Amino acid sequence: MVEKFMGTWKMTTSDNFDEYMKAIGVGFATRQVGNRTKPNLVLCVDDQGLICMKSQSTFKTTEIKFKLNESFEETTADDRKTMTVVTLENGKLLQKQTWDGKETTIEREITDGKLITKCTMGDVVAVRTYVKEA
Repeated sequence: MVEKFMGTWKMTTSDNFDEYMKAIGVGFATRQVGNRTKPNLVLCVDDQGLICMKSQSTFKTTEIKFKLNESFEETTADDRKTMTVVTLENGKLLQKQTWDGKETTIEREITDGKLITKCTMGDVVAVRTYVKEA
């Protein structure tokens, strides 16, 4: 169920994120900021049943609202315009973004009370770990 993902999550570690940003085509200056930023991830469900996912940092706040298994247009933090679909598979929240013939997957799962986010582009994988705020 998607309920276990709900709440505010604070990033504790980020591994290989620079390589991932390079792989999806993020420019150097934006990567510099992206590497220093430790966003909070806030997940909730609104009264229309839409899942709301917000990434908050001092640099930028982005928010998407979606229903599982329904495609929507997303403007990413690095200003890519993607067609995105989020599914729930084997207890993992899978976010698939496609743009310009490219595709990346962001997989989120809860392991040992932590939210583990794997960002995959081709053979490049970044792993970002979040802990739930009390």
